[in-house]
Amino acid sequence: MAYAIKTKRIYEEPDEADGYRVLVDRMWPRGVSKERAALDDWAKQIAPSKELCEWFGHKAERYLDFQGKYNDELDENSNAPAFVKKIDEELKAGRQVTLLYAAKSKMYNNAIALEEWLNYAVEDLDR
Repeated sequence: MAYAIKTKRIYEEPDEADGYRVLVDRMWPRGVSKERAALDDWAKQIAPSKELCEWFGHKAERYLDFQGKYNDELDENSNAPAFVKKIDEELKAGRQVTLLYAAKSKMYNNAIALEEWLNYAVEDLDR
């Protein structure tokens, strides 16, 4: 079985197949207890800035611009290299990595953008 990075709403039930579960939102999701979240990590330092989130507003027509701006933030984020290394270690250990988010949209959210960015970042580590 190939292990990879996937995304999932934090409001969905945790599953053993989720593997390494990491919340990638800056704020804790409403109505979710720490026990129910079953997190391995909360990477709020990797989440998009408050200003970028407010501008995006989860509007589908802004998603591509949001993704580009978020990629720029990640490229400049001093916490990103350690995060990428941790994700790479989990994948190499044979664990699925699940990026958890609270947004309602399953298509237009920061976890989807982060997943794509991470796939390239992890690939670059292996070169």
